[in-house]
Amino acid sequence: MLAGCAAAAVLLVAGSPWAAHPAVQAWRTVTVAVTVQALPFLLLGTALSGAINAFVPERWFTRALPRRPVLAVPVAGAAGMVLPGCECASVPVAGSLIRRGVAPAAALTFLLSAPAVNPVVLTATAVAFPGSPEMVAARLLASLMAAVVMGWLWLRLGREEWIRLPARRGHRPGHGRWEEFRLGFQHDFLHAGGFLVVGAAAAATVNVAVPRSVLEAFAGSPWLSVLFLAALAVVLAVCSEADAFVAASLTGFSPTARLVFMVVGPMVDLKLIALQTGTFGRAFAVRFSAATAVVAVVAGVVTGWWLL
Repeated sequence: MLAGCAAAAVLLVAGSPWAAHPAVQAWRTVTVAVTVQALPFLLLGTALSGAINAFVPERWFTRALPRRPVLAVPVAGAAGMVLPGCECASVPVAGSLIRRGVAPAAALTFLLSAPAVNPVVLTATAVAFPGSPEMVAARLLASLMAAVVMGWLWLRLGREEWIRLPARRGHRPGHGRWEEFRLGFQHDFLHAGGFLVVGAAAAATVNVAVPRSVLEAFAGSPWLSVLFLAALAVVLAVCSEADAFVAASLTGFSPTARLVFMVVGPMVDLKLIALQTGTFGRAFAVRFSAATAVVAVVAGVVTGWWLL
């Protein structure tokens, strides 16, 4: 329903009398580009979510992770290094992990770390910043630090009423495993897809509305440049596999500010907030995204001061 309404809105804009205006054309282009860029990874995430729910026994997760949640959080953060995926893929996977009995703190740590520290993202960062291995190391360390700290914070301060936990969908009598996979994939993809389109439209609106002169005005101040690029990462909603190339192009900003851009983006952006809202509820998305943004900025600044 939500996906259809969002798609109808884009078509309505395309058929309006002012559709030929350059700003409207740019908005439509960015909306479609962000959606198309993220869609393959959303497909990957929902397919993986369906496979976990249908084929992986619940006892496997209890054996793979430490029983104590405080230890399961860093293990889940490190597990993000082995799954190439985007932030759009991590949300349904985290929901599926919670359905299979994984502690929410550990699943949320994986949600943040997987799109930020996987091999594809780190390789893209190395290509975008040739001859700067310290930038790759800084991104890995700052992102992993932010994800683990957020997991521990949720473990310490999070409340059950703040998060709408996905209902567990175990094996249902009368349904084969492949049928369960199909039903789970269809449900998660259609549910998350609408929020992806809404988030992409919001990102496009801000992307078109912010003039380039604003970028130049903030570049001269060390602290303002960090905060500005953190906010820009949220609203641009660039896929984590591509954000390093955007950061490398922002040559007027300091290395630390560009590092913050790459740490914040995969953890907090408009399409990710929309997906989290659809999966875990608005109360969770507002609190978790705000706290994650603060922790990610601090982790990026501290790491940048140390390594860059």
